[in-house]
Amino acid sequence: MESINELANKALAFSPAERIRLVEAILSSLDRPDPEIEKKWIAESEARYDAYKRGELSTIDWDEIKKRYNL
Repeated sequence: MESINELANKALAFSPAERIRLVEAILSSLDRPDPEIEKKWIAESEARYDAYKRGELSTIDWDEIKKRYNL
């Protein structure tokens, strides 16, 4: 098996478009959702929305956030 350095050197011979496609392929292989984390995030987001609807959670207007962080 080739070393990371050897593979990187080979990749440098590719055109910029080919290198971008290679990077996208590698990144997409790492982007596998974890079903348990997805379930927990769904439960958390629903709990937050329910709290918002009950008036237990305050919000900040998007314009205020942009102003605060100079966006």
